[in-house]
Amino acid sequence: MGCRSFFTNKFPTFAVLLFKNQAGIMATIKFSKDTYLYWYEQMQRMRKFEEKSGQLYGMQKIRGFCHLYIGQEAVAAGIISAIRHDDAIITAYRDHAIALAKGISANACMAELYGKETGCTKGKGGSMHFFSAEHKFFGGHGIVGAQIPLGAGIAFAEKYNGTDNVCICLFGDGAARQGALHEAFNMAMLWKLPVIFICENNEYAMGTSVERTSNVTDIVKMGLAYDMPSAQVNGMNPETVHEAIELAVERARSGEGPTFLEIKTYRYKGHSMSDPAKYRSKEEVEEYKLKDPIEQIRKVIVERGYATESQLDEIDAGIKVEIDECVKFAEESPFPSDSELLKDIYAQEDYPYIVD
Repeated sequence: MGCRSFFTNKFPTFAVLLFKNQAGIMATIKFSKDTYLYWYEQMQRMRKFEEKSGQLYGMQKIRGFCHLYIGQEAVAAGIISAIRHDDAIITAYRDHAIALAKGISANACMAELYGKETGCTKGKGGSMHFFSAEHKFFGGHGIVGAQIPLGAGIAFAEKYNGTDNVCICLFGDGAARQGALHEAFNMAMLWKLPVIFICENNEYAMGTSVERTSNVTDIVKMGLAYDMPSAQVNGMNPETVHEAIELAVERARSGEGPTFLEIKTYRYKGHSMSDPAKYRSKEEVEEYKLKDPIEQIRKVIVERGYATESQLDEIDAGIKVEIDECVKFAEESPFPSDSELLKDIYAQEDYPYIVD
């Protein structure tokens, strides 16, 4: 099936641009040296933070669920470089790296993993529930697909308040099977909400491949039932992600409504730290590692003379210090006091089962 047949004739220009950018046929955006260095640093910070998180989980410093983003860094990096600070992001439980990219400090993120009061949700959310009103990062959601209608709601609020801000709403290929997605897609198109729905398709919903869960394996087609501009994007490269997001953001800010992007990516680790990932071959994982987004961008930077190998090594060393310091910060931070137990929650005042 050709690319154009994925789309209604209502959005031909948008469709052609996205697919041609992905194939490298058309270059609509020229990226600067600073952008490439920004991507490299962002992705290395995400990678090293996640690697350290995995190590600490194995040491039982971090408890509960823990879903790592290793391999998917180009998605977060390309999104952040294409939006503004005032634009909102909401995502699922694989949220550490996206929170870092949105501007939440490594200290606050690691402290949250430790359950410490200095964490970004005061130690009450843990791995799956990062949040920051300051950075307009709205989670971190453990209920599969629950963030999809919430993302549409955030976009509704922005439109209601007369801003030109957009909401980036991310979910996985497993969550694409939730009924709430269809309700949100329908209302978002009906009301022309400034939301960009993104399916981070890493090919496995927990341990089940897309081919085993759906007759429709090109998830991008799901937007077509609502006449929503939709496209598949190479998620192993921040360049292609940025280009797709920039086009979608332009539509949203101009009042044309939502976009649906299926960003094809891959996680090197299991679904969570408790998943040995025996449902796929080592050869498959190694094949994707040959497309590693960090190594791709490092190669471009060196080949174009934007930085030398030694200069990039200095960036790596600085990130290592930052990660070591955030672990120290988390280790030394206190746990929340007992008085915090009933704070930051909604409860009716006369609820009979709470004793002071």
